[in-house]
Amino acid sequence: MSSVMRRLAPVLVSLTALLAACSTGTSATSAPSSSPPSTAADKPAGTTSPPFAPAQPKPGMWVDPASVGRPYPGSVRGLLTFRGNPTRTWYGTGPVPKHPEVLWRYPGAPMCSISSDEKGPHQWCGQGWTGEPAVFERDGRTWEIFGAYDAAYHFLDANTGKDILPELQTGDLIKGSVSVDPDGYPFVYSGSRDNYLRVISFQGKTPQVLWSLNANAVHPTLWNDDWDGSPLQLGDYLFEGGENSQIHIIKLNRGYLPNGQAIVRPELVFHAPGWDDQLLRDLGDTNVSIENSVAISGNTLYFGNSGGLVQGWDIAGLKKGIPPHRVFRFWTGEDTDASVVIDEQGYLYIGSELERFTAQGQRVHQIMKLDPRNPANPVVWSVKDSGGGTWATAGLYRDTVIVPTKAGLDYGIDRNTGKVLWVKRLPGETVASPVIVDGIWIQGDCTGSLRAYDLATDYPKEPKELWSVKLGSGVCVESTPAVWNGRIYVSSRGGYSFALGDR
Repeated sequence: MSSVMRRLAPVLVSLTALLAACSTGTSATSAPSSSPPSTAADKPAGTTSPPFAPAQPKPGMWVDPASVGRPYPGSVRGLLTFRGNPTRTWYGTGPVPKHPEVLWRYPGAPMCSISSDEKGPHQWCGQGWTGEPAVFERDGRTWEIFGAYDAAYHFLDANTGKDILPELQTGDLIKGSVSVDPDGYPFVYSGSRDNYLRVISFQGKTPQVLWSLNANAVHPTLWNDDWDGSPLQLGDYLFEGGENSQIHIIKLNRGYLPNGQAIVRPELVFHAPGWDDQLLRDLGDTNVSIENSVAISGNTLYFGNSGGLVQGWDIAGLKKGIPPHRVFRFWTGEDTDASVVIDEQGYLYIGSELERFTAQGQRVHQIMKLDPRNPANPVVWSVKDSGGGTWATAGLYRDTVIVPTKAGLDYGIDRNTGKVLWVKRLPGETVASPVIVDGIWIQGDCTGSLRAYDLATDYPKEPKELWSVKLGSGVCVESTPAVWNGRIYVSSRGGYSFALGDR
């Protein structure tokens, strides 16, 4: 790797702009038990979730490893980022609907726009991977905020499906999940396919962009300029990987003006390539974009990239001006776009696609558990999938890892041994990440259905289907659902966003 770490001069927002904004398991080592602390996922099906209790960071530590399965640390009640917290292990709060129906559909016409990829320009509709909305409580109402393939951010009343604020249009579609500030600032952090990572204020009558970072503002870069990952905000710092193949850390410098207006004065305090020379030699190409959402446990920042490089960076000294440095490196051999999931003991759960067919990928397979404390031989176990691998971020329930795959074969794997406990075949591809609340696994598929399975009753046996809801024919439900206070919020590629619940 070109390990020269460079700090940019601060990128400041002008005060004028701010004011204007008014299936075989291969065991590699013996692992200790990795059962999480008691959470909603440990309760029998049909029971309600425990009280909302975010885990606060310990002194000298960015994220308490024991916060696995608990809400985002901060003062805001809600599901604020992709998979809910910095370890990507919290899925929302129940009760899960028993007989869900579509309560509302948004908007009146499909959310669509024209965007280009390697196949050329074509129409994109609705929301796709990862596309999980933020749902949270503010000013006596429940908000839902998401970006969509109409190239706009939407700000809804989650109870009614009506706009609270007008949409904010960008220059291209929005693929990833948004992140809402956990400390109560009226800010959304998100990137669009138009090259820009943004801080957006939803404080006034119209949403305003307070700051943006162009993907081409840093060097060197590889691949392209999209932003797919869901940023993490901790301690006034924003962490985000880009499809420019760089990792970025931004000091936000949040505050309020005397009139109560919220402001930011961001500084890009650190960035570094997410690849190294060895990776480029092993791959023979430069597709090393960071498309997953970064995860943090303890004082280590984790992410993977499209070249299959999984990394951990020590961020302990960041607030003292000490640049982060890499402390863990592992090559999966395959495109690793699914986000890293971290359990309470610090183990990593990784999912890869199957497209390059490298020798390394054939050795370590597509689903794996890694121990970053053993960098010379981190594979605890791995499971082979021959159907294309996975785009979905793993879900944890008790001692089981749930991993959907592109071919629609969804695995339940023993966390300790890597033994495949069951394989559930769904009728369509499963690109969305699993969501597990109150012992119920909720999963979208590419037949246009959202399905629920009872994990708790016969645990750890194969779960039985509880219900399914059709959200369209011939459309893919590839965005990750959000579960909040008895409702499920999800979108499909058919162009619409939905709220599901019991009548």
